[in-house]
Amino acid sequence: MFQGYHLIPSASARENVEMPAIYAGTPAAARAERAHALLQRLGLGERTGNRPRQLSGGQQQRVSIARALMNGGHIILADEPTGALDTHSGAEVMTLLDELAQQGHVVILITHDRDVAARAQRVIEIRDGEVVSDSAAGQPAPPPRPGALQAAELRERLSRANQERSPWLAETRDALVAAWRVMWANRTRTALTLLGIIIGVASVVVMLAVGEGSKRQVMAQMGAFGSNIMFMNGAPATPRAPPGHIRLSDVQALAELPQVNSIMAATTLQAQVRFGGHDMTSTIGGYSPVFPSIFNWPLTEGSFFTDADMSAAAAVAVIGSEVRKKLFVDGQDPIGQYILVENVPFQVIGVLASKGSSGANQRNDLRIAIPYSAARIRLSGAEYPEYVVIGAADSTLVHEAEQAIRGLMLNLHDGVQDFEIDNSAALIQAEAHTRNGLSLMLGSIAAISLLVGGIGVMNVMLMTVRERTREIGIRVATGARQRDILRQFLTEAVVLSLVGGLIGVALALLIGVALNLAKVAVAFSSLAMLGAFACSVATGVIFGFMPARKAAGLDPVAALTSE
Repeated sequence: MFQGYHLIPSASARENVEMPAIYAGTPAAARAERAHALLQRLGLGERTGNRPRQLSGGQQQRVSIARALMNGGHIILADEPTGALDTHSGAEVMTLLDELAQQGHVVILITHDRDVAARAQRVIEIRDGEVVSDSAAGQPAPPPRPGALQAAELRERLSRANQERSPWLAETRDALVAAWRVMWANRTRTALTLLGIIIGVASVVVMLAVGEGSKRQVMAQMGAFGSNIMFMNGAPATPRAPPGHIRLSDVQALAELPQVNSIMAATTLQAQVRFGGHDMTSTIGGYSPVFPSIFNWPLTEGSFFTDADMSAAAAVAVIGSEVRKKLFVDGQDPIGQYILVENVPFQVIGVLASKGSSGANQRNDLRIAIPYSAARIRLSGAEYPEYVVIGAADSTLVHEAEQAIRGLMLNLHDGVQDFEIDNSAALIQAEAHTRNGLSLMLGSIAAISLLVGGIGVMNVMLMTVRERTREIGIRVATGARQRDILRQFLTEAVVLSLVGGLIGVALALLIGVALNLAKVAVAFSSLAMLGAFACSVATGVIFGFMPARKAAGLDPVAALTSE
């Protein structure tokens, strides 16, 4: 018991009384019941929820007495317990101490008031650090009072309390409750501290989402015809050699490779196309029936030509969406109609879905697809395919597929490399790696704000330690160990970061919605959000550790006497 009460201002009377039991490991329900019983016994049953500033001096001293009794203390050390009280309140406190002495507690009281000392059974007077008188000198020790707590019983009780100590989870829960109470009591400062964490987390998540969205948008445009496509065409083996040729037998051999999922020979030419009174220039492509699947290009009307059409070199055509608009301007149904391609009639059997442009001068929707055999026999007369389109079996192993194709072609062409392979899938993957690097750079720049938020947490925690120095002394005086103080302040820092991280992620999602409305490509990643949130928690641990360690290292005597 202290002359100045030394109650924690932010805690209620019940919470102040419970504090020694928390550090003794008493379960929450048991300590709440005992704290209420002690306050009831001391006449404060209706004041359990009041904070110290809502109590009089005598009531605060009674709370400190209840706190001293919380763990069933045998010996009560009272330092000038009436020194800060008026006469009436002082008399009430002394009456309580008399009752405790009658119940078997040993009360050792320090006082300068001889009237207070006169109530004691034994008075030891000290002057200038030396004992000058002892009322019990030369007298036999009095017999123990009935019901008095004996030393053996006290040792057994303390041993039992140590064995029944609550697990770390319960202690952490108490630390979380205390941390939340402190944050709520300083709402303005807490909000300003949280702002740094919130901005840091939100900026990291949004930057990564914008980078990922941009990457996916570019990848979608580049991979409009599939992310596993390679093109192969004939090329001169040397600068002075004639161009090589890809034979249909080569195509058949390549189709047997396990790394190849689909393959087709192709030839293209520019030709005049007419229907009725409308004409236009279009790219005519001779393909095989695997065209829709290999290019990931569905139809909106009709159907694609078949293997039977290929064998018969049938004069059938599948037109692009722009061709349909330019030739069938009156809204006619193109299916079944005949168009003239260089004066050769072809029957329209399908319409391709719109693909848009894949680059300069690559207007894909102006294309007309016809069987490769029909293009070779009826239009171009070419003996060899202009190029070959190859779909790799695994889009993540396009390099391996390219090596297998290159090896087989060298065998088929007697070791002469009179061909070249354009690995579009590799280009897409290279672009993806570049975009990933850009996303990481944006995230790293944004992480600086999270670092600034962490420094803010450290500054606030240092300020908190300075403001709550006396509270630290009180906690240590009532049973807290260094690890308890370390856990308390570290928990507060982590709670700050947790709350800031959650709000930051929520804010990032709201910003993402706004960016989507503004037509900005955004793609949130759960891994990125989890990573940013984990970084905010790590920030709390790292930047909160030094203030927490400083708090745990304070000398309790110096802390209690601090202003």
